[in-house]
Amino acid sequence: MPYSVATTTISTPPSTVTAVRPRPAGRATAGRDRGSWLRLTPAQPLFRARAAQRLAVLAYHGVTDPRSFAHQLDRLRRLATPVSLPAVERAIAENRPLPPRSVLITFDDADRTVLTHALPVLAARGIPAAAFVIAELIGTDRPFWWHEAAFLARHGGRARLLPGGHPGRVLARLRELPDPDRRRCLHELRVSAHRRPPHQEQLRPEDLRTLRSGGVTIGNHTLGHPSLSRCDDSTVHTEITGAHLALTQWLGEAPTAFAYPDGGYDPRADAVLRSLGYRLGFLSDHRLGPRLPAHPLRISRLQVDSTTGSRRFDTILSGLEPALQRWRGSPA
Repeated sequence: MPYSVATTTISTPPSTVTAVRPRPAGRATAGRDRGSWLRLTPAQPLFRARAAQRLAVLAYHGVTDPRSFAHQLDRLRRLATPVSLPAVERAIAENRPLPPRSVLITFDDADRTVLTHALPVLAARGIPAAAFVIAELIGTDRPFWWHEAAFLARHGGRARLLPGGHPGRVLARLRELPDPDRRRCLHELRVSAHRRPPHQEQLRPEDLRTLRSGGVTIGNHTLGHPSLSRCDDSTVHTEITGAHLALTQWLGEAPTAFAYPDGGYDPRADAVLRSLGYRLGFLSDHRLGPRLPAHPLRISRLQVDSTTGSRRFDTILSGLEPALQRWRGSPA
């Protein structure tokens, strides 16, 4: 498949890539094995042919394995047509489907590895991407709230509305709570824990501009990454609008793309986004979408990680593994 992408040539040199660390046996091995046997089934060529007429939007978070990520991008250049976020916007505005096998790369939360690990690898190959950032963390050294909560729970943190025990149970409960209760519980965890979480250096405003100049479009991921379905109307409006204003100030232009925190669509958010002139909105539903998205503010994405092996990567890109997961009723 010919490789075509409309983006400027970037002179940023690729960073030194560290060796891949051996992965522990268990879940990671199971994932590789699943990809291996799925790739050999008769269904894979059928799904790959179907995927040629779909839009694959890959949703990463950080890039922990630059070498593996580079292999994934090289594979995309052979098997697909990387496209930019503005190209998706233009296709929708002009009612013109994207090229066959179009793939858009996105990053949610956008920790510093998007700048330090992903950007050099993307730039070396001339592949564009989009990064959706949590605005209230920009320019700080605060960890993501779910990392902070897990750390505090492991170090004696307690809250009246949260269960004790494994941090996973704490996080699951926090995600279920109405947003004011979630924030209050986080405060109680901070007060009661006997250790403070380590600092996590976040992207700075100037880093956002560096990413943009390197072909990574910056998008809105709310102020504080709440689950919008757990927020009241006022909080939904504030989370989106506050981040929109901050990004506009830092970038000198208004963002036009949004990724839903936790990946779930919210009709109230849709209304706010339309009022602000947003053109694209992204879910995290582990699906392929049409080459010309029918609902621009509800575009499907596939969940993938920089450590995903090539065989499993192929079955995700074709849509086979996501379809099997839906059939089994298992999470992405």
